[in-house]
Amino acid sequence: MAELEVEEHIHHAHEPFDKLVAGTMATIAALLAIVSVLGQHFTTENLLRQQQSSDQWAFYQAKNIRRYVAGATSDLLTQAKADPKSLQKYGQDSERYEKDMESIKEKAEALEKQSESAGERAESFHMGEVFLEIGIVLSSLAILTKQKGFFYGGGAASAVGLVLAGRAYLMR
Repeated sequence: MAELEVEEHIHHAHEPFDKLVAGTMATIAALLAIVSVLGQHFTTENLLRQQQSSDQWAFYQAKNIRRYVAGATSDLLTQAKADPKSLQKYGQDSERYEKDMESIKEKAEALEKQSESAGERAESFHMGEVFLEIGIVLSSLAILTKQKGFFYGGGAASAVGLVLAGRAYLMR
């Protein structure tokens, strides 16, 4: 929608100020499109990492249940004075599940951190989007009112948007 509005302003621009503002608006609109796509990318990345982390925590819980069952079975076999080989098997299973749980926990926590990072980046890109949109609106007002203050305000808002988007791009 903003791109159609920009093209309309460029087409109707006859005065040098109007042409400058319209050209600037076209540039801001192109940057807005890029920032918007990047914001959506990191939003998707955030959701994906959240889901992967949840899957790892569910796997962790499953291993914990298996560890508990192996321990309880070992206790029952001990009470029943069962074959030592059976006791050893369930003891080894319990230890293996315990080791597995540690690596699963580490992976889940790493995925949580990745999710948080992607979320922060997405939020910064989206804030950059907002300021670029404000820049286009203020530039439109500059053409309509022929007041340079709106144009400068639009430029400042756009600069803030680019700084926020640049910050998001450089985050790790």
